[in-house]
Parts: sequence; C-alpha cells; structure tokens
Amino acid sequence: MKHLIFTALMVSGLAGVMAQGAFAQQDSTKKSKTDYSEGHGIIIKTKSADSVKKGRFIGGITFTRVDIGFSRLIDNGSFNLSPNNQFLDYKGGKTSTFSFDVLQFGYRFNSNFKVYVAGGFDWTLIRLRDNITIQKNQPALTYIDEPVIFSKNRFSSSYVHIPLNFELRTKENDKGKRFYFVLGPEVSFLLNGKIKQISDERGKEKSYDDYHFQSVRYGGTVRFGYGALGLFTKYYFNDMFNTAAQSGLKNMSFGITLGLN
Repeated sequence: MKHLIFTALMVSGLAGVMAQGAFAQQDSTKKSKTDYSEGHGIIIKTKSADSVKKGRFIGGITFTRVDIGFSRLIDNGSFNLSPNNQFLDYKGGKTSTFSFDVLQFGYRFNSNFKVYVAGGFDWTLIRLRDNITIQKNQPALTYIDEPVIFSKNRFSSSYVHIPLNFELRTKENDKGKRFYFVLGPEVSFLLNGKIKQISDERGKEKSYDDYHFQSVRYGGTVRFGYGALGLFTKYYFNDMFNTAAQSGLKNMSFGITLGLN
C-alpha cells in the first residue's frame, strides 16, 4: 500500500513538472493562472473557468481522483461475518483501498456542471487475521490452516474501473477554490487476485489467481470536497465473489480523495 501511494505521488508530481515545462514559453505579458478544473494536469489559461457559458467537450489523459481509504466487507447487511465467511476475518485498520483515474472524456455544460466517463485502476487489500492460505485453482473459495505465523497475510484484488460521473461545483471563491459534489455508477473488470504472505519460516511468498473474485463488478461512488481534497464512499452492488457459499458478501470503501478537481 505504501509503495502504491508513493508511486501515485511521484507520477502526479512528474505530470505537473512536464505540464509546467510545456507552457514555459507562453507570453509572460498575459495574465494567466493555474487551473485544475478538468483534471488534465496543469492547464495555463487567461480566463477564469467561471467565464465558461457555452458547452464544450473535454477529455484526455489525466492523473486525478486518487482515492486512499479503508475497505469493509458486508455480509448480508451486517459488518459481522457469517460462519461461512469467518476465514475472511480481517484487520480493519490494515484493510484498505487505493484507486486513481488515468483518462476521462465528457461534456461540460457550463462552469458548474459536467458529465464524464473516466478510466483507471482499483485495488482492494484485505489483511487477514488468521494463519491460513486461500487455495488457487479450486472449484470454490477454500483455504488451509498453516503451521506458521504470518506477519502479513494479504488477500487482494485489482480491477480496471470505468466510472460515469456527474459533477456539480460552486463558483470560485476569493481563493480560487470551489466546493464539489460528484456521484455516479461504475463498472469494473477483474485483472487478478493475489495472495501475499510474509513469515519467518518461509520468507515472502506471492500467489496469483482469480480466487473467484467477480470478473465484472458494478457499484456507485459519491464524493464531496473542497479544492483538490475530498471525501469518498463506494459501494458495490453485486457479490464480492461468484461462489454460492459467499452469496450476499459485498464490499464497500471510504476515505479521502486527492486531486478531486
């Protein structure tokens, strides 16, 4: 998780430096300002975004809406796991989510409202409590008890996500910042599942499989923020796994969003 956050911050910083360099030759006599409103890195322009009255298409490569937070499993409406799912008991403070968008295409109707489709990547990282190993290439989600003590036993999934967002924002205040409200559905496609374990006896071990994670996941996101910082919550409507024993087990997450605008 720390490695993912560090990578995200490095890429974000690099994008900003490249964008600033690209506009370094702009006529210095123009009054310009930095605007992040469309999430394309840094855009230098001479007019306030509030002056936009006519609709226009927006889109391109971006690095924004970096979500960092916690994940929770909901078992048929309860945060307590049923007997069938007790082997998935996890450490709440170390069960996390991380995601970001890398492109977006949409339409800005005016300075306060836009609709866009984005694309990016999403990880759910479950830190298991018990010393077990979930088995790969099995007809159901199964596990074995291990005779070792794991200092880390992480069960994770990675997805490509495609959200459709509806964004409302206020006018800029005297500081050039706005309040944002963003919501919309999203669909995700499984890349892989992963087990990462660390123990004194075996060292570091990794294993990859789909582990019966849903190949297609759909849900919704709500964000609220000010400037580039916000809060988010996500809820996935279909089951987390495509197995009968885990029927009704769903996933939600919440946390902070960096680069909201």
